[in-house]
Amino acid sequence: MNIRDLVLAIDNGTQSLKVMVFDLSGSMQAIVRIPFEPYYSKHPGWAEQDPELYWNTLCRACQKLWSDKKVDSKRIAGLSLTTQRGTVVNIGKDGKPLRPAISWLDQRKTSGLASVGGMWGILFALTGLRSTVAYLQQEAEANWIRTHQPEIWDKTHKYLLLSGYLTYKLTGEFTDSVGCQVGYIPFDYKRLSWSKDSDWKWRAIPVEPDMLPRLVPPGGKLGLVSPEASRQTGLAEGLPVIAAAADKACEVIGSGGLEPSTGCISYGTTATVNVTSSRYVEPIFLFPPYPAAVPGYYSLEVQIFRGFWMVSWFKNEFGHPEKEKAERLGVDAEALFDRLIDDIPAGCMGLMLQPYWSPGIKVPGPEAKGSIIGFGDIHTRAHVYRAILEGLAYALRQGKERIEKRAKIKIRQLTVSGGGSKSKNAMQATADIFNLPASRPPVYETSGLGAAINAAVGLGLHADYKSAVDSMTHIADIFEPDPESHKLYNALYTRVYKKMYKRLEPLYKEIRSITGYP
Repeated sequence: MNIRDLVLAIDNGTQSLKVMVFDLSGSMQAIVRIPFEPYYSKHPGWAEQDPELYWNTLCRACQKLWSDKKVDSKRIAGLSLTTQRGTVVNIGKDGKPLRPAISWLDQRKTSGLASVGGMWGILFALTGLRSTVAYLQQEAEANWIRTHQPEIWDKTHKYLLLSGYLTYKLTGEFTDSVGCQVGYIPFDYKRLSWSKDSDWKWRAIPVEPDMLPRLVPPGGKLGLVSPEASRQTGLAEGLPVIAAAADKACEVIGSGGLEPSTGCISYGTTATVNVTSSRYVEPIFLFPPYPAAVPGYYSLEVQIFRGFWMVSWFKNEFGHPEKEKAERLGVDAEALFDRLIDDIPAGCMGLMLQPYWSPGIKVPGPEAKGSIIGFGDIHTRAHVYRAILEGLAYALRQGKERIEKRAKIKIRQLTVSGGGSKSKNAMQATADIFNLPASRPPVYETSGLGAAINAAVGLGLHADYKSAVDSMTHIADIFEPDPESHKLYNALYTRVYKKMYKRLEPLYKEIRSITGYP
C-alpha cells in the first residue's frame, strides 16, 4: 500500500520557477529551481514574456525532480500552485495564448479612455475619485490590448492571470484560486468573488464575465492533473490540484503569520509588509486588502514596488567584483555583499535612501522617484548597498505604521522571508529600525511552503490552517533590536526619512512634467 504523505508545491516567481516537495512537518524533501529572464521588452517600459516559457519551465522542473530521484513520486498526495501576481494571459478558443503575457512589471499606460459614466461617474466626481479611477483604467492591461490590439481582444476567449493559465495547463479546466486574484480585473476584494453586475469595474475594464475562470477558495480542489499534463510533467494522472494563493499571501502563512499581531515582511522582488486579518480593512484608503491564503481572510499589505530588486540593480551596476568572485567560489553574490557591509555602521554615516526606484499608485504616488541624500567623501559603494537595506526597512516601517493605524492593531513581532532574509545585516537592521524582534524561518522558500500548507489542508492531511501552520512552520533565528542602534535609526527615521518625500514631492512632479518620465 502506497503512503501518500508528501505534497508538491510549484512557485512560478518573477525570475525563476521552483518545484518543491514538503513533508507534513514542513521539511523540504527536494527542490528544483530553474531561472529565466523575467521579461523581454520591445519598447521602453514594456515587460512581456512568452506564456509557454512558464509552462515549459514547469515541465522541465518536474521532470528533473523525478530524474534526481530524491523523492518517490508515489508518495505525492497532491499539489498546489503559487505565482507572481498581476501577470495576464489572453487565451483563444483553441486554448493557446494569443499574445505574450504582460508581466506585472510592465509600465505601459493607455491614454484617451472614456471616463466611467452614469451614476458611478457622478459619484466619483462628487467624491474626488475620478482621477484615481482614471489612473486604474490607464494601468489595466485589458484596456491597452483592446485599444492597441483590438484583433487580439476580439479573439480572446479567456482572460487569465498566470495562476489561471498554469492551472488550465495542469488540469484542462478554466479554474483559479480566489487567493490569486490580484490585478486589474473586476474582482470584489471585500466579498472575495467576481464583482457584481452593477460594479463600476465592469465599466472601467472591457472584460466580460464569461472570459474569467471559475473561482475556488484556498484549499479547494481546482481539478485533477490531465493526461496531457501528466505526459509532459511526469506528475501522476488524476493527482489533485489544490488551490493556494498568490506568492505574497503564501509567504505570509509560510512564515507563520496567522495573527494580526505578527507583521510579515517579504524581502522579495517586491518588498512588502503584511498582516492577516479576518476583517476587511483598507490598509491605504480606497485600496483594498488582498485575498489571504486562508479562505475568508484578508492580507493587509503595503508594498515597495521594486523592493529587493534593488539588490539586483546594485549587483548589475556596481557589484561586478562580487559577481566575478561569486562565480569562482560557486556562491551567491549577495552573500559577498553582506560581507562587504559588515564594517559599515548603522545609519550609513548619514547616507539616506528613499527606495522608490519605481512609482506606486497611492504609496508613495505615481510621481515618485528614488533618491539618496547625505553623500560625503567618506561614502563608498558599500555605504550605498547598506543604504538600500536600511531604506527598504524605513519604507516598510512606514507601511507597518499605516496598517496599525488603519486596522487599529499593534504589531508586536516580525517574521521575515524572501531572499533578503538570508542577509544577517538586513535582518539586524530590520529589527533595529522597527524596534521589534525579527525572526526568519529555516526555509527561505516560504511562498512554496505556504502553498504546501494549502495543499495539506485541502487534502485533509492537516485538520485546519492553525494545526498546519503550527506543524509546518518553524523559527531558525531571532534578531533582537539593539537599543543604541534603534535610537540612531529612530532619529533618522522620524527627523529625516519621514520628511524626505514631502519635501521632494514637488521636485519629483517638476521632473515628471519636464521629462515625461515615469
